[in-house]
Amino acid sequence: MGLYNDRIMPRLVSCACASKAFRKQRAAVVPQARGRVLEVGSGSGLNFRHYDPSCVEELVAVEPDPRMMGWARQAGAEAPALRIDYRTGTLETTTIEDHSIDTAVFTFVLCTIPDWRRTLAELRRVMRPGGQVLFCEHGLAPDADVVRWQHRIDGLWQRLVGGCHLTRSAPAQLAEAGFRVTELDAAYLPKTPRVVGYLSRGVAVLP
Repeated sequence: MGLYNDRIMPRLVSCACASKAFRKQRAAVVPQARGRVLEVGSGSGLNFRHYDPSCVEELVAVEPDPRMMGWARQAGAEAPALRIDYRTGTLETTTIEDHSIDTAVFTFVLCTIPDWRRTLAELRRVMRPGGQVLFCEHGLAPDADVVRWQHRIDGLWQRLVGGCHLTRSAPAQLAEAGFRVTELDAAYLPKTPRVVGYLSRGVAVLP
């Protein structure tokens, strides 16, 4: 799996996340970002084109994969009006000031973070009171028959898709971490297998 994980899988994931259905979801979420923005798991920079530079003071892009970060820098060069601070690492290993972030953005990444509780605890530290979290994530479906299949294939799916879990729920993760979900739209993505296509999109705030 070494060659697959190092060379093939990152490109497959980046291509899948750049599909039309995913772009539509990103375009509905990312333009809401305001102030100093933190994007956790910025990947290859697919969100960069969707930020409104007139509303974003600075974008702090955090990504643990150096190869993905290289692609993100290329994407950033195509969005010159956007001021980007690139941080290679995880949110826990980067040095971000306490209470300095107005908006945090998660798109198709909470499913993959190994220790998501620690990450969201760190997010609470860096967020300003009243700050917003914009999220768009796939995960645990509401239908029992789909959930059964999600649990059956979750282990294999993680190995094939970079640690992605099918059995997580972004709204539940954020609520457990102390954020309050104030807006939520959830539905199956069209033309996508239901076992991988249940999407939660919304806004959470730090009380």
